[in-house]
Amino acid sequence: MGLPSVMVLPLLIVVAAGVYYIYNEVVHFMSMSLVRNKVVVITDAVSGVGTECAHLFHKGGARLILCGMSWDKLDSLYDSLTDGADPRETFAPKLVILDFSDVDSVEDVVAEVVDCYGYVDVLICNSSMKLKAPVQSVSLELDRNIMDINYFGPSSLAKGVLPTMISRRSGHIVLVNSIQGRLAIPFRSSYAASKHAAQAFFDCLRAEVEEYGVIVSTISHTFINASDPPPVEEPTPKPNTLSAFITSQLTHGVSPSVLAGEIMQTVNRKRNEVVLAHPIPRVALYLRTLLPSSLFAVLAAGVKDLELAG
Repeated sequence: MGLPSVMVLPLLIVVAAGVYYIYNEVVHFMSMSLVRNKVVVITDAVSGVGTECAHLFHKGGARLILCGMSWDKLDSLYDSLTDGADPRETFAPKLVILDFSDVDSVEDVVAEVVDCYGYVDVLICNSSMKLKAPVQSVSLELDRNIMDINYFGPSSLAKGVLPTMISRRSGHIVLVNSIQGRLAIPFRSSYAASKHAAQAFFDCLRAEVEEYGVIVSTISHTFINASDPPPVEEPTPKPNTLSAFITSQLTHGVSPSVLAGEIMQTVNRKRNEVVLAHPIPRVALYLRTLLPSSLFAVLAAGVKDLELAG
């Protein structure tokens, strides 16, 4: 006796959901196994995204080198990773102090990182400094500090580990950047400029090192929900304007766990470029390329709304 036709669609949905679940579990298992024994460096490992990445890669059996500015926070992360961990399945992380605001110290950090295992398989540049302010209120000193942390720091560290990757003809450098490395919005001039610079550097690097078997990936994401500081109080655009809607979508964030999972997938699938954003930011990226005048007009209208509201 056949199934009633009314049951066919729900049954297909259940079967499809089961297949999708099994597929995700298999992909997750394979992702974890692919990083086993790999030497993985994570900058700003004590941030929300860095911590999630550390847990993912540690469970996968990677040889972690965790970098951060605070020894106490690194120690705490070390404890959370090693407590209850099976030493036969995982490696105790190595800890390195790294402060990108002191670019002159990066050379010594590179030496310390390379000395840990003699080489680096995967470098995840995760550090970032955010700023939201009108252009005229940002000092040159602050501009330089943001450029040091968001651009000069990651690029200097990448240059430092590159010789070992080239000599081994193997390696993967991942820049966890921002969608604002591809699309700038008002009141984030210094931040967007530093992210554009980093995007351009790593795009150039990708082409230059491909012949040596070194992979360079960039991940452009919207804001990170759990790690962003509370926004500065300021007048907001009228809710019925197109500018307000686009701006709200551009600042609608992703969770650290989702981003960390995407980083793991990027490493394992060797993707060159990933955009982790909702549809509206993606559309804005296309507008920036195909109809830039329209996008500029929308963003400028949003600034005018702010001035009127103020």
